[in-house]
Amino acid sequence: MIPARSSTLLGAFAALALALPVAAADAIKIAHVDPLSGPFALVGESDARMLRAAIDAVNENGGVLGGTKLELQSFDSKSSPQEAVLIFKQIVDSGIRFISLGSGSHIAHALNESINKHNSRNPGDAVLLLNIAAQDPPLTNEKCSFWHFRWEGHTDMRVNALVDFIAKQKGTPKVYLINQDYAFGQAISKGAKEMFPAKRPDIKIVGDDLHPLGKVKDFAPYVAKIKASGADSVLTGNWGPDLSLLIKASKEAGLNVVYYTLNAHNPGVPGSIGKAGDGHIRQIFSWHANIADNKLEKYAADYKKRFNEDLWLALPKLQIDMLAKAINTAGSADPVKVAKALHGMRFQGETGEVWMRPDDHQAIMPEYIATFSKAGGPVKYDAEGTGYGWKTDIRIEGKDMALPTTCKFEVPQ
Repeated sequence: MIPARSSTLLGAFAALALALPVAAADAIKIAHVDPLSGPFALVGESDARMLRAAIDAVNENGGVLGGTKLELQSFDSKSSPQEAVLIFKQIVDSGIRFISLGSGSHIAHALNESINKHNSRNPGDAVLLLNIAAQDPPLTNEKCSFWHFRWEGHTDMRVNALVDFIAKQKGTPKVYLINQDYAFGQAISKGAKEMFPAKRPDIKIVGDDLHPLGKVKDFAPYVAKIKASGADSVLTGNWGPDLSLLIKASKEAGLNVVYYTLNAHNPGVPGSIGKAGDGHIRQIFSWHANIADNKLEKYAADYKKRFNEDLWLALPKLQIDMLAKAINTAGSADPVKVAKALHGMRFQGETGEVWMRPDDHQAIMPEYIATFSKAGGPVKYDAEGTGYGWKTDIRIEGKDMALPTTCKFEVPQ
């Protein structure tokens, strides 16, 4: 029998315990992998800020699973696949099961292979690869994996849209290809050389250069080749300083071409283009600040006020929003359950419906082609204070962006 005094004390302790707030569940950690040092650090650091803003927005709205917070931890890939493999071990050892990947298809391949091996050996301890920007087509074709999800359209999808646009131009464009010599740039070169003849055999590819990734300091020799070729159009997937320096050399040489790009919105690039880009740079986007019915206008303004930089990519927010929905739908942060919730998910994004296609885990959504133009009229917001921003030429619906896939993977039971 419990003495009366002890019984009273136990009752008091019980009442106190009920009065105390329940401790929140441990935060769900997300590893962000990107180049945070070296020539491409500007892009990686910006990706980290955009992910942080997206995670903060989810947390401010109550988090997931009734109050659990998301937490970001960044890791420097140093643009090295070998470094990415070492980072993966650190991530797993830290208990992190979700990886948000920024730049680098070569990094994506290394992580994809590591994750496939890890998950096959540790089925109860799976890791997911959530890919914002690595665009090599095999990642959602012959190298696809149930554990990999990609938000950015792959290069064949985006190049196909650009080639369609170029093919509709008057006259007979002469196109020069210049790209970085790794999986991403090689895929652009390969895709363009297949697509132009199929769409308009009269369009001539007058040059095709692949250059070392992040190693060229002076693009003047390449620009001289472009000028000598007689090209009026240049198709390039160059990003970061490899694009900034290419544009700089073009300006200095007075090269009068239209650049068709996949990455001219990267931080630092609009500032390097400036007035010389007026009407001479076209870009394919999943979002930009001057699209019609811009539902991210306030979010972008708040982001710029907080970080003193333009919001140049909406995919980090879209990725985190869809991840949060998947966690809530699964009722769990278990990666297998979350992956099954993402598999085939249809999500109403800020530009329209986003479909995480179950065949290959390639997100299908609307995209835009826009021209770098003087601010005013439809160009409400300039880029990086240049007085020039993006003006939409066309919007391409998701069904028209989609391409067939060769992916085959098994869905875990």
